Amino acid sequence: MEKYQSPVYKVLPVPIEKIVANSYNPNIVAPPEMKLLEVSIWEDGYTMPCVCYYIPEQDIYELVDGYHRYQVMKTSKRIYEREEGKLPVVVIEKDLSNRMASTIRHNRARGTHNIELMSNIVSELVKAGMSDNWIQKNIGMDKDELLRLKQISGLAELFADKEFSLAKD
Repeated sequence: MEKYQSPVYKVLPVPIEKIVANSYNPNIVAPPEMKLLEVSIWEDGYTMPCVCYYIPEQDIYELVDGYHRYQVMKTSKRIYEREEGKLPVVVIEKDLSNRMASTIRHNRARGTHNIELMSNIVSELVKAGMSDNWIQKNIGMDKDELLRLKQISGLAELFADKEFSLAKD
């Protein structure tokens, strides 16, 4: 069996023009924290690489984690110039459902995320055929939270595999 090596040992300097945001990141950072992130990157440099999935057909890297670090590079001229327009990136090889789960795990490990976008992700995972147990395990949520997110999305098909009965008086 081949020894596992974490992606962080293979950091690549990727031109920012080859990186695209994903459509499912539910993490939100307030403007003051974004300014602080820019100062942090200016003062300390990029200390954590962004996590991406490489799409060879288009020769682009889709963000899985690191959207705000990516945004700083795109909006801060001084950082863009100092870094020569390159963002530190590690690549993971995962299908879309597992990339979504990875994004959520990264976000939840360090802060807040948008409930509406989280319910959209749950909806997408259910539509992709992921079971409640898979979602709970891979996104780190309990049954009640998963139920609330399904209710927020309001999609009947999210409950298609469940049996319901009316309460008897």
